[in-house]
Amino acid sequence: MFKIVSSREAVDLIPDNACVAVNSFLALSNPEQLHKSIYDRFITTGSPNNLRMFCSAGFGAWDEARFADPYIKAGAVCEIVAGHFNSMPCAIKAALAGEIEAYCLPLGVLSHVVRAAASGKDYHLSEVGIGIYADPRVGSYALNSKSKKELVRVCEFEGKEYLLYETPQIDIALLKGTTVDPNGNISFEKEYLTVDALALAQATKRNGGKVIVQVERVSHEFSRPRNVIVPGILVDYVVVCEEVNDSKVYNPALSGDVHVPASQMDYYVNKLSTTKNRNPEDKTADIIGERASCELQAGHLINIGIGIPEMVGKYASKKGILKDIVTTVEAGGIGGLPAPGVAFGATIGADMICDMATQFDFYDGGGLDICFLGGLEADKHGNVNVHEIEGGYPGIGGFANITHSTKVIVFCLSFNTKGLIAVKNGDKVVIKQEGKIPKFIKQVRAISFSGAEAVKRGQRVLYVTERCVFELTSSGLRLKEVYSGIDEVKQIRELLEFEV
Repeated sequence: MFKIVSSREAVDLIPDNACVAVNSFLALSNPEQLHKSIYDRFITTGSPNNLRMFCSAGFGAWDEARFADPYIKAGAVCEIVAGHFNSMPCAIKAALAGEIEAYCLPLGVLSHVVRAAASGKDYHLSEVGIGIYADPRVGSYALNSKSKKELVRVCEFEGKEYLLYETPQIDIALLKGTTVDPNGNISFEKEYLTVDALALAQATKRNGGKVIVQVERVSHEFSRPRNVIVPGILVDYVVVCEEVNDSKVYNPALSGDVHVPASQMDYYVNKLSTTKNRNPEDKTADIIGERASCELQAGHLINIGIGIPEMVGKYASKKGILKDIVTTVEAGGIGGLPAPGVAFGATIGADMICDMATQFDFYDGGGLDICFLGGLEADKHGNVNVHEIEGGYPGIGGFANITHSTKVIVFCLSFNTKGLIAVKNGDKVVIKQEGKIPKFIKQVRAISFSGAEAVKRGQRVLYVTERCVFELTSSGLRLKEVYSGIDEVKQIRELLEFEV
């Protein structure tokens, strides 16, 4: 039987050395009050310490003062397993300094790993990850030399290779919902996502652990069965935070309370966007987004990533073709348009918001026609790195699952960076200033996407820049298209570290 307790009473139940799983997608559906109370308890008592944190996505908001970052910085955490690290600045610093163990695995795989744990399995079998950094034969999913756990193994079954991912043994699950009813059933009506909530609660109870849920309100009415996300039989403690009810924070267009028609998408995208162009004169992202959007066809089921790829949605809206395509977001949204910036993971005007593992079932099964994703760097073999940079580690997120089975992959990345200024003058592209750092190099630092594996799978892969388009072939990259106004020799070939 569940019990309503204070936030401090709830976190007092977390033992030292516990595996604590957070149900969140970066800043979304993240139980902030529970994180605050963990920090307060640790600062005053020194407990809970040596926490092992698990999250399919990430559990930060690019802010050292929010969510788990304060108690990670204070030293309460000894290990993190997650699919995304960029939103957790203190976690990144601790991991790169070798102060904690840290492991990054594909977000979709980790979501499926949670579901496998819920059903009593010790391992999850997947083809996702073969040929990239998660494959022990190719790279490392550990962020430092201190992280020595073997979480992934290579195995073969009936002549086919798979990766075997270990499932977590969860002691404490931290969830955030909206309402608790008299039976302890949790509904998520004002949340933008459910993430892994049900599977995470099931996995925790299977391991004999405790499920703690932060909610906004208590209802004396029983929830409609179909609206219940986590049943009361799985809930141990509920923390009510009525002060969360803030109309300035809550956006009904993201929860589904307001359905947004295609004609109003531009308004909502601009209202939510927090992406700042470092140089307003530079139109690199616009040029890339406009060209990439030309790959869209009526009837396409698509995924659009964060950053430059967000511009594809903008230009699809401008061209009036949003009504003819269906966008999806790895966090669970189907229909509508991905929310930009800090709200990434949510969907503006979704037709449906499903559990994250269910969305990745669809992706892994080849349900997407085309995807638009960014990249830190690409090489002559068509490999792309998105998860590791010098002095940083953004993490893989849903990238590996999205690119594994999608029929057409469009990478949206600039030809170089650090100082690049590109503009469009009529139909001609003008490079007013070259960037100092090339993004197309001989060999990427780490492999997030394998060109060779994509060729084996028969995928069509494009690399759209502000001056040209490359295409993946069995021999590596081919220069497919040069934009009007660009000198192919001086502004492309002579600047490359390899021949195409």
